[in-house]
Amino acid sequence: MASKLGGKLDFYKGWLSNPKGVGAIAPSSPAMARKMAEATRVGCDKKVLEVGPGTGVFTGAILARGVHPDNLIAIEYNKSFLPGLEQRFPDVTFIHGDALDIEIIAREQSIEKFDTIISGLPLLNFPSAKRVQFVESMLDHLEPGRPLIQFSYGLSPPVPVSSNHFVAQHLGSVFGNLPPARIWAYKRV
Repeated sequence: MASKLGGKLDFYKGWLSNPKGVGAIAPSSPAMARKMAEATRVGCDKKVLEVGPGTGVFTGAILARGVHPDNLIAIEYNKSFLPGLEQRFPDVTFIHGDALDIEIIAREQSIEKFDTIISGLPLLNFPSAKRVQFVESMLDHLEPGRPLIQFSYGLSPPVPVSSNHFVAQHLGSVFGNLPPARIWAYKRV
């Protein structure tokens, strides 16, 4: 209970300091976190990347799904979330940085490709060109055929498929989230 309350307090502190960067009016629900984490492969020994872990709702779901903490790396831009994340998940590697620096981060972590990438970023808050850049750079760092999982509060994917470089598949909707969300899987063609 204290951990849940601490996570909500961290969320609202982060929201007050940077509402557009946090991008939601409430923390993601456990139902949404479980749906996002479904894309990870149980028992896989490859690295999983979480982008924008915030208060750790998705982090907890990814670990509950069976990803070993040593195989989870998370990049968080908002420094105020890091102490709470590191306290709740001491065996996960948390990196303060920008996800668009994935090339440098992957090299520093000695990772060639990730098995799955779970993004908690509010992509619709970014300009269209930056969203495309984000998806392209994440897909460049995934094993062939493996997904970038992204949510959206809109009806269409946050990065529309306008090229033959990748596809977006709708994985489902989560109505038990505030606001309701749609889950998308981006993959290279």
